Amino acid sequence: MVSYFLGRVTPMEGPVAINIAKRRFIAGLAGTAFTWPLAARAQQPAMPVVGFLNSVSPVPFARFAAAFVQGLREAGFVEGQNVTIEYRWAEGRTDRLPALAADLVSRRVAVIAATGGPPSGLAAKAATSSIPIVFVSGADPVKAGLVASLNRPEGNVTGVSPLSSSLGSKRLELLHSLVPKAAVIGVLVNPNYDAEVQVGEVQAAADAIGIKLR
Repeated sequence: MVSYFLGRVTPMEGPVAINIAKRRFIAGLAGTAFTWPLAARAQQPAMPVVGFLNSVSPVPFARFAAAFVQGLREAGFVEGQNVTIEYRWAEGRTDRLPALAADLVSRRVAVIAATGGPPSGLAAKAATSSIPIVFVSGADPVKAGLVASLNRPEGNVTGVSPLSSSLGSKRLELLHSLVPKAAVIGVLVNPNYDAEVQVGEVQAAADAIGIKLR
């Protein structure tokens, strides 16, 4: 898995990656909220308010929401003491997200945590160009329209996204540099997980350097 965060791509594997990604998300969320230009936060309430926007419902997302609160606590932000969290759940109806995002903006939240996939992030992005937005998305954030690029997200949006398919071409290039005489390379993919995209990217890279794939 690759965790994309704050304009960087860092290879990681296993459950450790999830924990690191969560900690980076929380740290970035806190840092973004409290280091944003003062002029943009001049009208903020005395206690910072974090807007939590999610496309699904509280029950299936309960353990993730709890981890979010725990992560904030570990970063020094305790709900009800020095930070407030405003939760907005779309209950699986993505058409509700724009109104929920607009409501958070009207409440002058310090930052919006857009979780539950690209729809939440896109709704938040459409609702404000000044409030910092930190998303969590399993999709490619560039293709989803969340950010301009991985290296330079631009604007007020950044986040965390596991990217694996985009590494196929890089793996092939690495293999080619290690074994330059190899003319045929085998590719093993999971047919149930974005296989078409992965194979397509690896094939394009193979064509570029003259390698046959099986």
